[in-house]
Amino acid sequence: MTVTTQILADQPILTSERLVLRPLQKSDSALLALHSGDRRVAEGTRSIPHPLPPGATEQFIERALSAKRDEDVWVMDGSATGSAHVLGLLSLKPLDRQQSQIGFWVAPAFWNAGYASEALRCVIKANPHQSRTLFAEVFQDNTASAHVLTNAAFDYLGDAEAFSVARRATVPTWTYIRRMSA
Repeated sequence: MTVTTQILADQPILTSERLVLRPLQKSDSALLALHSGDRRVAEGTRSIPHPLPPGATEQFIERALSAKRDEDVWVMDGSATGSAHVLGLLSLKPLDRQQSQIGFWVAPAFWNAGYASEALRCVIKANPHQSRTLFAEVFQDNTASAHVLTNAAFDYLGDAEAFSVARRATVPTWTYIRRMSA
């Protein structure tokens, strides 16, 4: 049984060379709906439905901004360097025993530009949950995300399956682990 930890502290703003990783804002709703409503994004996640129901984005933002949230969600914001305000999202969910699960997606218009790798390195360096171990999973047909994880020093842990709401099916996954420096 996994016990989750409620996040009580304010979520930090993190920066990298091209990105500001910041909490969601209500004003992100239109771009977030546009990007997460793309079938390719939705089918790469467990929880984004496709088609995206009316109000789903606003409800997601509301949950992410709640003091009772169970994960931190950062927007990959590239506006400081002339790119879009919403390039994708990265989430970090605390688990028990100083472990966290990390997830991410990037809008298709920004694929193959290194944004996921840069955001992942930024969160690993900051380690905002002071995690000893990070876990991640990707669907086995998403080799690009698997590559992002292995380039960030995640090690393959094993195969599993997870249900994808958008695909309406259980999909084979690869699970990865990264032990953090002491």
